[in-house]
Amino acid sequence: MTGNELRNKYLQFFKSKDHLVLPSYPLIPENDPTLLLIGAGMAPFKPFFTGKMKPPHPRISTSQKCVRTGDIENVGRTARHHTFFEMLGNFSFGDYFKKEAIAWAWEFLTEEIKLPKDKLWITIHTEDDEAHQIWLNDIGIPAERIVRLEDNFWEIGPGPCGPCSEIHIDLGEERGCGKDDCKVGCDCDRYLEIWNLVFTQYDRDEAGNYTPLAKKNIDTGAGLERIASVLQNKPSNFETDLLFPIIEHTAKIANVVYGQSPKTDVSLKVIADHARSMTVMIADGILPSNEGRGYVLRRILRRAVRHGRLMGIEKPFLAPIVDIVAGIFAEPFPDLAERKDYIKKVIQLEEERFHTTLAQGLELLTGHIHTLRQDGKTILDGATGFKLYDTYGFPWELTQEILADADMELDKTGFDLAMKEQRERARAARADIEAQVTLPDLSKLATDTLCYQEAAQSAKIVLLAKDGIVVDEVHDGEEVIIILDATPFHAEGGGQVGDVGLITGAMGKVEIINTRKLPDGTTYQLGTVTEGLVKTGETAALTVDIARRRAVARNHTATHLLHAALKSVLGTHVNQAGSQVGPDRLRFDFSHFAAVSPEQQMEIEAIVNKVILDNSHVGIIETTQDLAKEMGATALFGEKYGDQVRVVMVDDFSMELCGGTHVSSTAEIGLFRIVSEAGVGSGVRRIEAVTGFGAIEFVNSHEHILAESSMALKSRPEDVPARIETLLGRVKELEREISALNAKLAKSAVDDLLANGQQLGTMMVVAGQVEASDMDNLRNIADLVRDRISEGVVILGAVVDSKVNFVAMATKEAVTKGIHAGNIVKAAAKAAGGGGGGRADMAQAGGKEPEKTAEALSIAVETAKSQVK
Repeated sequence: MTGNELRNKYLQFFKSKDHLVLPSYPLIPENDPTLLLIGAGMAPFKPFFTGKMKPPHPRISTSQKCVRTGDIENVGRTARHHTFFEMLGNFSFGDYFKKEAIAWAWEFLTEEIKLPKDKLWITIHTEDDEAHQIWLNDIGIPAERIVRLEDNFWEIGPGPCGPCSEIHIDLGEERGCGKDDCKVGCDCDRYLEIWNLVFTQYDRDEAGNYTPLAKKNIDTGAGLERIASVLQNKPSNFETDLLFPIIEHTAKIANVVYGQSPKTDVSLKVIADHARSMTVMIADGILPSNEGRGYVLRRILRRAVRHGRLMGIEKPFLAPIVDIVAGIFAEPFPDLAERKDYIKKVIQLEEERFHTTLAQGLELLTGHIHTLRQDGKTILDGATGFKLYDTYGFPWELTQEILADADMELDKTGFDLAMKEQRERARAARADIEAQVTLPDLSKLATDTLCYQEAAQSAKIVLLAKDGIVVDEVHDGEEVIIILDATPFHAEGGGQVGDVGLITGAMGKVEIINTRKLPDGTTYQLGTVTEGLVKTGETAALTVDIARRRAVARNHTATHLLHAALKSVLGTHVNQAGSQVGPDRLRFDFSHFAAVSPEQQMEIEAIVNKVILDNSHVGIIETTQDLAKEMGATALFGEKYGDQVRVVMVDDFSMELCGGTHVSSTAEIGLFRIVSEAGVGSGVRRIEAVTGFGAIEFVNSHEHILAESSMALKSRPEDVPARIETLLGRVKELEREISALNAKLAKSAVDDLLANGQQLGTMMVVAGQVEASDMDNLRNIADLVRDRISEGVVILGAVVDSKVNFVAMATKEAVTKGIHAGNIVKAAAKAAGGGGGGRADMAQAGGKEPEKTAEALSIAVETAKSQVK
């Protein structure tokens, strides 16, 4: 059975059990800042498990894309660890419980995919007698194959939790560790966990008390790759059709044979796993960066590159693998094939950049090795190794290998400590974010009766919440969440900001500062009570800031026009990669791999403004997602759409899926002007633009600047560019004259410094204070002095802008005799209230107390003398 057949069979089985089958959610969590990436099938349904929101159906089933990197070091070394995997899940929200969940799990495994019953083992929590009785009496599992384990309990801090029941399959003694006590729970590969039933039946409070839930839930997690490996009779997940085509492809590139070398096999597995991860992550809108999700992607990609290098692949090789991944996932994730050219370009750019990073890291590490040798040491401290890894992206394993070649080693304990400290900082930061998330309990709210009515002028307040708690009334000065039975406020989404305005009750007024939507579509307003009080159940007057909304609508429609114009000018590869639409300006991120030239920007502006002046009609229809795609509507990168979608059309110029506010005709936009264009990530550019009154203000301000410039230059506005060019030419002439004068002064200074140099055996120590405009000028003078001495050290100081700069340079012969420029300038800078350092042959530093320059130079000279062996 192929991986695709297994996935479909699972979903169809639970559809037959009255489950609503939903597509996988994107890897970027929706409305959940506490999660970096979706790492479990239940993660998108957290509000339903807590009971704060009503699910669209009490029973749901999915095959969810997941990314986890907690066990990244085990990937490729075990049969089952992955960074990317699919989790098959069936979920019950207060509906069925243990009896049905256990029975259906057993039915699917033994009847649908026909796993041998006598090979299946069950684990339960030590105190879960209810699950024990169901497995023993209802299913008929022999008591000796039901194992009680203390660890079979699922909880993540306060909230819903409960015992687990896992299903393991015995793969045979030949897959085991060979120990006499090998049994279920052993770390070896004999007993493979393929199914985990979580019975969320308790609510844990902050004090650690467990209260039975009124409505109990089921959360199932079953690994698609694991079950596929069993059905396909493969020794590991990596030999299944879900991964092995990538291994075969990479083996050809590396000119190796899978199965001949354990070390090579690990690298092939790592690349296969990581290729799937990076492809799906980029497809879901994640781009390489130095923080958050982007850092996870960058780490995975760079780790794959390193394993390629271990097999002798020196050139970029990852981008073509995207074709293999897209082929494997053609059925469940067709968007990979649609986006593969873009995905490949992002990977190609990042891989090329990493090869540059490797060269830089190698240079830094070589410098550290040289310093260690100078100091007679053989261990690189963990903090330095971690900085190479964390700041420069240099793999710690590569650091370890290069050090080993130099008969040195990395302080791995110190490295692990630095890594642990970073993780603790990240965990604390996420805890701070989680503490700020306060969603009120909406389980008693009839959300199906709520609606959006753009023309509504009054509505009933059906819910008030303060600090995440539902309340009957709120008072002056308090922040509040308000839900109305009919709201004219448009919620933020798709990059567009939410509406603001006023809600006025009989005894008070609330200033609305934003409008948002919950995952189930419920719209709520965030505001502050500015006077009096408002109560639940009262009818209130509603006032939306219409002028602001119109400005937002102008900018939002303009983003659609901009998107179409970019495709026209730059190419069809352009796709939206993010946007922010506010009343003052729009920001549009898009996939492109080079700067947009000024000429191209002018062409884009001209195209958009022509559509505006043509007064094109803006039409909006609601239809099915499939029909919208047939019509040619553009869907946004990483967005999740329901069956019914809203299509915004601008005549025959633009057609996009969008839920935002728009003008009725393009003439309402008035004018479109690009404010800026820049790169914001690998393969992503950003354009900021203005429309309407914002565009008029932009033009007026630039005309004012031009008028002032022409007055200052005493020329007509149209002659300003030529006048500036003339002045710049004169500036270059003056700079050349200054440079020539500085060279003469430097030569004179060099002669004076050499005349006052001190002889130290065969070496000369040259020190002194000189005039230098900046650190570059100071280094140039030091270079001139060093070139005039055959053996020795140069130590110079210069006061620049109320601070003092120091530089030290040593000849090769002086370094071999113990001179270390870094330690010399470090001593000088410390004496002048500063710090710095560098290599043995060249270093620079700075101080905050220029009046101590002479004293600092004297200390530097003494430091140099003390270093001579």
